Amino acid sequence: MDLLSSVKNFHNSKLYFSNKELSKILNCYSLGVSRGSWKDYAISFGKQQTSFYMFKHSLASPDCILTKSKKQKKNIILYDLVLPNKKKSKFGKIDDLIALLKRKEFKLL
Repeated sequence: MDLLSSVKNFHNSKLYFSNKELSKILNCYSLGVSRGSWKDYAISFGKQQTSFYMFKHSLASPDCILTKSKKQKKNIILYDLVLPNKKKSKFGKIDDLIALLKRKEFKLL
């Protein structure tokens, strides 16, 4: 019986992208790869945020950073988009972030 109670205490407190969110991000990333804008990506996970980094070159700093963060007290999820030389954008939905990123991607080319 003690084994069951100890399992309750164990939980993974890291924040992750859902399957749908990751699918949308990778779809947008693949468009950038096919156009030659991005060549590599990385994902980092933490307790309060998770980030998806897109790189032009493997050894360069990230060209684009998508971040999903959680506000601790209000339990609200926010999405951030950081592009070089641009103001940081905040969104309530991943679809709005992806739409802006696709518009920026088409303007760069």
